[in-house]
Amino acid sequence: MAKKKRKPTAGREPSSPEPRRRRALPWAAAAVVVAALVAAVLLLPERGVESGAGAAGAPPPGIILITIDTLRADALGFAGNREVETPFLDRLASGGLVFTNAHAHNVVTLPSHVNILTGLLPYQHGVRDNSGYVLDREFATVAPLLKKEGWATGAFIAAYPLDARYGLTPGFDVYDDRLPEGRGRHDLQTPERPAEEVLAAATAWWNAQQGRRFMWVHLFEPHAPYAPAGEFASRYRDKPYLGEVAYLDSVMAKFLEPVLRESPSTMLIVTSDHGESLHEHGEATHGLFAYEATLKVPLLVHEPGVVKAGVDGRPARHIDLAPTILARAGIAVPEDRLGRSLLAPVDQPQPTYFEALSASLNRGWAPLVGLIEENEKYIDLPLPELYDLERDPGETRNLVDERRRVVARMRQALAAAAPAAATERRVVSGEEASRLLSLGYVSGTAAKKTYTAADDPKNLIEYDRMLHEIVEANQAGRANEALETARELVRRQPEMPLAREMLSFVLQEQDRVDEAIATLQEARSRGVVSETIDRRLGLLLSETGRAGDAVSVLATLGDSVDVDTLNAYGISLADVGRHGDAMRQFERVLAIDATNATAHQNLGIAALRAQDSARALTHLNRALELDPNLPLALNTLGVLHAQSGRPAEAIRLWSRAVAVDPQLHDALFNMAMVSARMRRWDLARPALERFIRTAPPARYGRDIAAAREMLRQIEADAAGGVR
Repeated sequence: MAKKKRKPTAGREPSSPEPRRRRALPWAAAAVVVAALVAAVLLLPERGVESGAGAAGAPPPGIILITIDTLRADALGFAGNREVETPFLDRLASGGLVFTNAHAHNVVTLPSHVNILTGLLPYQHGVRDNSGYVLDREFATVAPLLKKEGWATGAFIAAYPLDARYGLTPGFDVYDDRLPEGRGRHDLQTPERPAEEVLAAATAWWNAQQGRRFMWVHLFEPHAPYAPAGEFASRYRDKPYLGEVAYLDSVMAKFLEPVLRESPSTMLIVTSDHGESLHEHGEATHGLFAYEATLKVPLLVHEPGVVKAGVDGRPARHIDLAPTILARAGIAVPEDRLGRSLLAPVDQPQPTYFEALSASLNRGWAPLVGLIEENEKYIDLPLPELYDLERDPGETRNLVDERRRVVARMRQALAAAAPAAATERRVVSGEEASRLLSLGYVSGTAAKKTYTAADDPKNLIEYDRMLHEIVEANQAGRANEALETARELVRRQPEMPLAREMLSFVLQEQDRVDEAIATLQEARSRGVVSETIDRRLGLLLSETGRAGDAVSVLATLGDSVDVDTLNAYGISLADVGRHGDAMRQFERVLAIDATNATAHQNLGIAALRAQDSARALTHLNRALELDPNLPLALNTLGVLHAQSGRPAEAIRLWSRAVAVDPQLHDALFNMAMVSARMRRWDLARPALERFIRTAPPARYGRDIAAAREMLRQIEADAAGGVR
C-alpha cells in the first residue's frame, strides 16, 4: 500500500519548499516556446465542437466511457489497419472526432485507469503499478462529482487489476466487478469476464436508469493470451491479437448499437488504457518499456450535433478525459486537474508525462519516466533516449547525442516530479501476485535506490523474457521447464527478490511446498528481502500446518489495508484457534471491499470453526452468490450440510468443489467418506481411488491410510456379495 499522499498541486511551482517528488511538473518554466510555435498555435481551429453547441451547452442525457484493455492505436480499421475488420468502431469514428496523437501516462492497467477517471497524473494520485496501491479517497474520480449533481453512475469491469479493492468504487451506484475470485491454487485461469457478459450487464443497467446516466465499461479481450472466440479464431489464425480486436468490435456492435439508437445524443468516449508491444523493441506484451506501441492509444469522441466529426492530430492525453466528461456534464473541473477538456477551444499544446515503473518496483531495475513535447519524446533512463516521433515513429534512431539542449531541457522538467516510488512502502499479497501473474503481470517488491547502466531495462530484457517464459510454461503445464527456468533466473540474478519469489511460486504450484519455504528462507538469510517474500512465507507456513509461525510472520503486516494480506492473516489466526481475531480481519476486508467473495468465504469457515452455524451459512451463501465457483466455500458449505443431516446435498457441493479445483483433496476425501457411509459405492470407490492416487502423502498421510482401509472394506464387501 502506498503512503498517504498529500493533496495534488495545480501544476505550478509552489511558493514554499516541499518534497520535490510530489510536485507537479513546472511545465511553464520548462517549456521553451518560440514565436513560430506560438503563431502556429494561434492559427489552429477550435477543437472538435459544433458551432453553437459547445461543451457549455445543455448536458447530454448520458455519457458512456469505454476503455479497451491493451488496444494498440494502430490496431483498428479507422486507424488505417487493413488486416483487421472493425466496422462498428469505424462507423463511430466516421461520425465522431478521432485523436490521432493520443497518449497514456502509464503502460499498465490500474494506474492508467486512475489517470483517466481522476484527470490526475500518477505522481499526483500516487498509484504507480497494478499491485500494492489503493487510490486514496481524497482523489475523487468523475463518479462522485457526477453523482453529487444527480447523475446515475455505473461501472462494469472485465478483469482483476480494476477490482474494487483498488479504490475506484466511491461515487459509483454500481461497481460490477463480479470476477472469479477463488479457484484452485493450481488454476491459473485468467480472472476476467468476456465482453459479452460485461456488456450485457452494462446495457441492462443503462436501460433501467431514468434521467442522466454515466457509465464506464472496461473490456479486456485484446489482452494476452490471445484467443479469439468463435469464427474469429480461424479467420485470424495467424494474427490472434487482431482476431481479439475484431471479435470485440462485433460484441460492442451487438450491445451498443441499440443503446445509441435509443439515446442518439449520448456522448460516447472510446479509448484504451495502453497498447501492446507485440515484440517490438524486444518486448512481448507491455509494462516494461514506454515506446509508442504501448504508450500511444486510440481515442475517439462521438456525440452527434455536438462533437464535429473529423480528425485531430494535436496532443491528447488520458488526463484530458475526466475534464472532458465533467465539462460536458456542466460540472466545474477541480483546479488541481492538469488536463483540459478535449472539446474546449485550443490553447498551447501541453507536454505529456509518462512512466513505466513496474520493472523498478517489482524487480529493482531503473525507473523509466519520460516526456513528450510536440513531436520530441524523451525517455529518462541511465541510458537516455530521445526520438523525433514525426520523422521516426518506430523509435529506431536515438537522438540523445545530437540534441543535447533538448535533452537537458526535458531532463530539467522531469526532475521536479521524478518518482521516488521504488522506495515507497507497498503491499503486494501472495494472492494478489498470483492473480496478476495469471494475466502476465509479474509483481513483487524491490527497494533499490541508485541505478547504473547495468540496471537499465534495455540491458535486462533477457531476464524479462525469462520471467515471461516461466509464466507461460507454468500456464501451459510444462512444469519442469518452468522450474528449470526459474532456477536459472535465480542463479543469474541472485539479488533480485522477484527471482526468488517466482521460484517459490513454481515449487508451490508443483506441491513442493517444503522446497518453496526453504527457497524463501534462504533468500532472507542472504539478505534478499521484500515484503512479498515474508508474506508468501507466512502463507506457506500456514498451509503446511505451522500456523503459529505464520502468525508471527504475518503479524508484522497487521496494519495493512490490503485485502489479500488481511485475508491471509485472518486465515493464520483461524488456524491457531483465534477465531474472533480472524473474523475481525475478514470484516476489515469487507469494510474495504464489500463484494470480496473470499472474505465472505473465510468468515464462513471461521464461523463454522467457532460453532456459529447460522453465521457460517450466511457468509458461505453470500460468497457463492458473488462467485458460484469458490471451491473452499463449496467444501465448507458441504460440511455444514453434512453436519445438519443433509448428506446428499453435501455430496453435491463437494462434487462441484472438486470439479472447480481437482487439487482440493479435503473435498474429495469428504465426498468419498460420506458416500461410503451412505453405501453409494458408485461415488465412493472412484473418489477414494483418486484421493489415494493424488493426495500429497506428507500432508494427508493419515487420511490416505483411512481411505485405503475404507476401500479395502468396500472390496471385501464386494467379494462377499455385500452391497
